[in-house]
Amino acid sequence: MKYAVIDFETTGDQPSDDIIQVGLVVIEEGTITRRFASLVKPSKPIPEFIVQLTGITDEMVAEAPAIEDVLSDMLPLLADSALVAHNAGFDHMFLRYACEKSGYLPFDGRVLDTIPVLRMLFPTLTSLQLSMVTQAFGIEHDRPHQADSDAEATALVWLRCLERFDSLPLLTVQKLAQLFENDPGDLGWFLQEMRLRKEIDVGLDPDTHRYFRQYVLNVNDWEQEKPAREDEDGEADSGIGAFEPFYGKIKQNLREKFDIFEEREAQEQMIREVEASFASDRHLMVEAGTGTGKSLGYLIPSLYHGVKENKKVIVSTHTINLQEQLRQRDVPLLQDIFPVPFRAAVLKGRSHYLCLRKFEQKLYNRDFASEKDDRVTAAQMVVWLSETEHGDDEELYFANRGAEFWSTVASDTDSCLNRMCPWYKKCFYHRARHEANIADVVITNHSLLFTDIQAENRLLPAYKQLVIDEAHHFEEVASKHLGMDLHYASMLNTLLWMYKDAKTGQLPSLQFRLDRGAEEKASEWNETIESVYPRIVRIKEEWDKLTELLYLLVSERNDAAGGESGQYVLRLKPESLPKHWEPLLVIEENIYLETSEIAKKLERLVSELKEESDEFTTSSVLTDLSGSVKQLVRQRDILRFFLRMSDPNYVYWIEASPFYKSKSVQLFAVPLDVSQLLKQFFFDTKDSVVLTSATLTVNKSFQYSAAQLGLQPISDETKVKTVQLPSPFQYRRQALVLIPRDFPSVKGATADAAFIDALVGSLADVAVETKGRMLVLFTSHRMLKQIHPELKEKLKPHAIQVLGQGVDSGNRSKLIRLFRSQSASVLLGTSSFWEGVDIPGEALTCLAIVRLPFQPPNHPLVEAKSEQLKKSNLNPFTALSVPQAVIRFKQGFGRLVRTAQDRGVVVIYDTRVLETSYGRNFLYSLPGPKIEHLSTQHLVSRISDWMGGENG
Repeated sequence: MKYAVIDFETTGDQPSDDIIQVGLVVIEEGTITRRFASLVKPSKPIPEFIVQLTGITDEMVAEAPAIEDVLSDMLPLLADSALVAHNAGFDHMFLRYACEKSGYLPFDGRVLDTIPVLRMLFPTLTSLQLSMVTQAFGIEHDRPHQADSDAEATALVWLRCLERFDSLPLLTVQKLAQLFENDPGDLGWFLQEMRLRKEIDVGLDPDTHRYFRQYVLNVNDWEQEKPAREDEDGEADSGIGAFEPFYGKIKQNLREKFDIFEEREAQEQMIREVEASFASDRHLMVEAGTGTGKSLGYLIPSLYHGVKENKKVIVSTHTINLQEQLRQRDVPLLQDIFPVPFRAAVLKGRSHYLCLRKFEQKLYNRDFASEKDDRVTAAQMVVWLSETEHGDDEELYFANRGAEFWSTVASDTDSCLNRMCPWYKKCFYHRARHEANIADVVITNHSLLFTDIQAENRLLPAYKQLVIDEAHHFEEVASKHLGMDLHYASMLNTLLWMYKDAKTGQLPSLQFRLDRGAEEKASEWNETIESVYPRIVRIKEEWDKLTELLYLLVSERNDAAGGESGQYVLRLKPESLPKHWEPLLVIEENIYLETSEIAKKLERLVSELKEESDEFTTSSVLTDLSGSVKQLVRQRDILRFFLRMSDPNYVYWIEASPFYKSKSVQLFAVPLDVSQLLKQFFFDTKDSVVLTSATLTVNKSFQYSAAQLGLQPISDETKVKTVQLPSPFQYRRQALVLIPRDFPSVKGATADAAFIDALVGSLADVAVETKGRMLVLFTSHRMLKQIHPELKEKLKPHAIQVLGQGVDSGNRSKLIRLFRSQSASVLLGTSSFWEGVDIPGEALTCLAIVRLPFQPPNHPLVEAKSEQLKKSNLNPFTALSVPQAVIRFKQGFGRLVRTAQDRGVVVIYDTRVLETSYGRNFLYSLPGPKIEHLSTQHLVSRISDWMGGENG
């Protein structure tokens, strides 16, 4: 087959724009046979941003041929070819318009886009940007955004795609072709061609794959997974001695593995402290800054204890990212150097695992909400199934509506057939549970830890030792998970799963099966189903009415809009309910009664049908329907709990977005104080809990964190020990903190023009001095959006790019990737950028903190906690707001120095650190950098001196 791979550089992205460069690479029989490239003379000047992007100037194209001349050379090369391009819609459109304008017949061949093909064939690629794909494939791509270089890179990527088809199992290729067999587009044609090619060459394919129910999998039955150590009687046997000689062997193995191995004093201390806490059954709070090697600091003693005592140790992280890092980086290293074999398992929330039964049903029924995109996602997952060992959504890169597709095939408790399911022995969720049961250490996350408590400890294996990493988030996650929330879309989706219209939904699907079956009571069951439809419609109508009234309530009080986030927020208090609350209770009563009636009818129907029908597809629909009924009943109960507000220990509030109005309404009911619950569930019942984070102290004291977590008193070291580890970094040499003391201050929540002008001017001056490489942390989306266009304009002449969270992209990973790939960049971020962002080396030289990160005092939970503190005669500002902000501030500061080689400057534009009595709490909590205050006009010269000199 012949492919013509094209790329155009243009003056813009509209049909009226001009082509300024073409690149073409011809592939025949899997080999590049021709190349063609030319600059093109446009009819108008090239815009400045295109010059910056491509490096192509007006001077370069002044003598170039016109587009009609270029087409006369290029079009013959396209004959009998399928056109291939990266984001083909763009290039095909420009080719069509160019042919039209130049009087040529339009190209009428097949058009193939590399993007959906890459999504299918390489399901775990984290970016489909051409430069990221070439980087992932190890393809040299020396001049991105130049047509000849981009066409060459795309051709090499396409060849890699063709090779990938050759390496896929025949059954997988057939599945892909089957998914697109009714697709009238060129992608459907191409997949049929690949299927035919594969079927002809099938004899060349050594078949080493595993098959089950017409799918290719990469796993055996999970029951075959065994513990790491078993003696002849099947009993686990550790053969492990005292800790010191054991740890000595680990260090010896490390020295042999690495040419340069430096012992880290802080890590050594942490390893011994964690081991001692496990050995003596006491709790430990340990603050360990960046560079300590915290993960090994707790994993080594956890594994030692788990293996020696034959007991499970649970490690919990706040983010899935850290869970993955432990799985992919730390555990394999430890398996290399550990003196005895061990097993470490990762267990996530159930919705992270694919339900193979649901996936099979979805593909069998062709139940696609968005025909085009869902087919690509389904194809992506068919390929992924032949590779994955975990069936975990974190491995997949979802584009467009991929996440919505996943939500329909994710594992969940309510619709699980357990041992009745034909996929049971292959099931990814049950595999993960089984692996956790035979592991020495189980790595989970805070969310699942609390879900396990709510499930009465039925999810995680029994444990008495627990390590909580990223512990500064533990209380916040507890509040979220021990509370409840209900979004408009949650109840709507449950209703739609059951009945969307006469053709789609679980109930019409069940009716369809009953009509085709031979059951005696089919007509009686159908009557029951018919009687439920009007009730579902009534619930939907009542729910719409209720959320519209709740939205009106919130929006009328938009002084409480939590304006920084753009969300409307309204706290509700049982003692002072808004006017017209009674009609809401009447609507809730109607929803409650209708839901209860539906649940009663459908539960009876499902149990009768399960007795009568043993057909798998029917029992599958019944299981899903039963799950939806349980979900609806749960939502009914949350709604009642929220609207009646009968528990005084909860805080109740509504949130909504002014853009999506009533469809964005979300109800929250959260326990006011979780410290006693944490004490009850963890510190009173576990032998040893180790809490660690880079930020647990305020002013060198653990008092605030301990109080929030219910870990009191911390004065008795036999019960709780606190350790603040010395930092391995030389902060006085590596970091300089500068505070412009004459900078304008901000009064209240909004910044005035004087502050904005001064900030834009100073950030621009500093960015020019540091050649970009700068992260600016805001506490307000609104201020970020104010600053972004002005700063962009100021830095344009210096070719420094400005990237803004929520402006250029809402995706944090994507923004960080862009920032790292273009050195002359300034990245503006809000809340999620204050922590978990890791940009080591020269990519980040300067960190600017615009304002101290205080939480908005009018947030319902903050407000309620403040009221409670006042009742105890405590000052909420000093007891709650300042410590919270200090911990956040320390997290922000931690973005700058990530390795022993990093060196840089932090600029704090909030003069409250100098002018207020509480300001010193922020500076005293930092790990010993050089701190100076100076006038704004001397800022740049001081940065220049510092960055130029070794010690500034």
